Amino acid sequence: MLSIGALAKATDVKVTTIRFYEQIGLLPEPLRASNDRRVYDERTLSRLAFIKHARQLGFAVDAIRTLLQLSDHPEQSCEQANLLAAEQLAAVDSKIARLEALRGELQRVVSAACQGRVSDCRVIEVLSDHSHCAAEHDAPSALAS
Repeated sequence: MLSIGALAKATDVKVTTIRFYEQIGLLPEPLRASNDRRVYDERTLSRLAFIKHARQLGFAVDAIRTLLQLSDHPEQSCEQANLLAAEQLAAVDSKIARLEALRGELQRVVSAACQGRVSDCRVIEVLSDHSHCAAEHDAPSALAS
């Protein structure tokens, strides 16, 4: 059995995050020791490691909830897990494409930097009028997504 601090240390997940996962139902309510402190078993440790890895891969909380439900019922088809993973891969590919467009635009702006006054500054000009951008995508919104 592990205390919440030991669980946090073992998984490199903050105590507040563990409590949050309990509140939203990703982790079960912990057992309580005689002194009313939370205690966790190996199953919870494994479940938290699963959640952490899924978060590192960018899965949303709802997708993780579904993946955990599937994990809890191993006799089910893995079709839904495959679909969720494919959707996450598509989202990552989309973000990479937007970031590559953003990177290209920033490289173009930086390479055209002026050595004179701000009134002749290419960076200021591009930021002031998006029509000066070469990228097809709206570069500023690429990071907002």
